[in-house]
Amino acid sequence: MTTPLQRFIGADIDSLSKQYRRNFINCLSGFKSLCLCGTSSPEGSHNLSLISSVIHVGANPPLMAMLMRPATVQRDTVENIMQTGVFSLNHVHPDMVNQAHQASARYPSEVSEFDETGLTPVVYQGFSAPFVEESLLRIGLKFRERHLITTNATMLIVGEILVVETVGEAVSEDGFIDLELLNSLTVSGLDSYHCTRRIKRLSYAKPDQSLREI
Repeated sequence: MTTPLQRFIGADIDSLSKQYRRNFINCLSGFKSLCLCGTSSPEGSHNLSLISSVIHVGANPPLMAMLMRPATVQRDTVENIMQTGVFSLNHVHPDMVNQAHQASARYPSEVSEFDETGLTPVVYQGFSAPFVEESLLRIGLKFRERHLITTNATMLIVGEILVVETVGEAVSEDGFIDLELLNSLTVSGLDSYHCTRRIKRLSYAKPDQSLREI
């Protein structure tokens, strides 16, 4: 790219308008994971929220986490997790992207995003959180920890993976999951959705060995 770089320093960022700053800062972390989080209230009301901040925490025990916005308004997802102890994370593919985006709207607590978006809840005995039937990679988790980020009051919710459902042919012999085969989407910023294109898989990096393509 030959275009001269534009430089933003602290004062420049502070002076940005709210909407511009929100879009700008949300793009800086690059492409992010995209999941629908399914929860249920103790009374059985289903909730669905769009999450773009899911991260891997560890493989043994198998842990994932998601960063949630401050509790300045009603956060049904967090409240449901804290009360029931379980939640689901469901990958999004192109055929359901509009419905997934609509799930980010602020519906009243008594309104189910499943009903409003047309997505289908799937609930198994012994696990109250709903999965999304249309998703091709579904993960059921048990709540383990909640950490407050004191700088801005966001919350990191950590869950232990209890169950994974996906298309069998997407899982290779070494455990690698082919997310492109599943058409799992990623997101940049707040509202830009993307398909991916793999460049290559490389062998485990060691100081005394050459890399090989796998």
